[in-house]
Amino acid sequence: MNLHRLLAARAEDGRPVRVGLIGAGKFGSMFLAQARLVPGFHIVAVADLDPARARAALAATGWPAEQFGAPSFATALESGGTHVTDDAEKLIAAPGLDVAIDATGHPRAGVRHARLCVKHGRHLVMVNVEADALCGPLLACEAEAAGLVYSLAYGDQPALICEMADWARACGFPIVAAGKGTKYLPSYHGSTPDTVWDHYGISPEAAVAGGMNPQMFNSFMDGTKSAIEMAAVANAAGLTAAPEGLAFPPVGADDLAQVLRPAAKGGVLHCKGQVEVISSLKRDGSPVARDLRWGVYIVFEAPSDYTARCFSEYGLLTDETGRYAAMYKPFHLIGLELGISVASAALRGEATGAPAGFRGDAVAVAKRDLSAGETLDGEGGFTVWGRLMPAAGSLAKAALPIGLAQGVKLTRAAAKGTVLTAADVTLDAADAAVAARRDMEAAFAKPAPRMAV
Repeated sequence: MNLHRLLAARAEDGRPVRVGLIGAGKFGSMFLAQARLVPGFHIVAVADLDPARARAALAATGWPAEQFGAPSFATALESGGTHVTDDAEKLIAAPGLDVAIDATGHPRAGVRHARLCVKHGRHLVMVNVEADALCGPLLACEAEAAGLVYSLAYGDQPALICEMADWARACGFPIVAAGKGTKYLPSYHGSTPDTVWDHYGISPEAAVAGGMNPQMFNSFMDGTKSAIEMAAVANAAGLTAAPEGLAFPPVGADDLAQVLRPAAKGGVLHCKGQVEVISSLKRDGSPVARDLRWGVYIVFEAPSDYTARCFSEYGLLTDETGRYAAMYKPFHLIGLELGISVASAALRGEATGAPAGFRGDAVAVAKRDLSAGETLDGEGGFTVWGRLMPAAGSLAKAALPIGLAQGVKLTRAAAKGTVLTAADVTLDAADAAVAARRDMEAAFAKPAPRMAV
């Protein structure tokens, strides 16, 4: 609760937190919009494969042209300006950098950047939840061993859920369920970049005019992003995935505690301490009242009759027994809130959520009948969607992580709905992301025990 004071002190001392941003897409742009207004931050550099896009993002978010015209990292450090580059490795290696942000969304790039941060002694805020779901537990261990912070991104839903889980445990409340909301129908698993705009209710022409990437937006629609994000939450908050993955029950804010309790208690959960994503649509397509499509939630339990009575006395919405209650946040502001992670890493040496074990995995499922020789096109594409699995089940099956299901060929046919395995594709053992994933699987072959729920 004192990050602003700490940042102000750094600004007054002339020692701002020096930050490098990799990836100038929507998330990165939203961060830039606020970062220029925070005393104590110095955005030393922005790296993007398309430097023109980075400059356009800076201009669009209110940065004066002279501010981001520094011709080199050294000049930016000396002048307080910002250097724009296409070289992420040079950004991470820039002398004096405190925190790097990976906002690329590409799992292979995220793995490379995380290891470069360890090499050069930089804290890392991993907006790239795709990389975190692929092998975040290993990357976090490597950072910790080097005395560095590896952090999930505040403002993105996984970090906000982890914050709520930490709050519950610090108050002594056992966690029953935690997760987020989304728009979901079972048919969405078959959505492709060609059909995605129908589900969003906008025309392809309007999407193009708005610079919207259909494959990225389709990842949110077909369930893949939900699987990736809940794998990150399970790994960071010590929670578990149900054996059959996410069920996406339609639930509104007022019914969280009644529905999201174990099936043995009249709810829909497989067990206590579970991650789950709730839908803003009923199965007939009608809207859920007071939905949490943009929000996050946690359901927790009264550990005693006295606490349950307090729930009632202070107006908490509970289930019919009075033992289960919920808290929620109806919105998240993604990149606009990212500075919390940057400041926490640099000034407190703390992550806003970080994987502490391998408990959940996001694996590739055939979106349609696939033929041998076809090339998979990854998250949000035409060939596969991502499903959440318990890590133990993924390891036992040698399931193919969704983060490695891009640009690889099938060695044999796969029917629609099949969970693909490593044996179903040709993986390049020399690929750094493949090697990192195998290292993680070896390191976490025995899944870590859950935290007390």
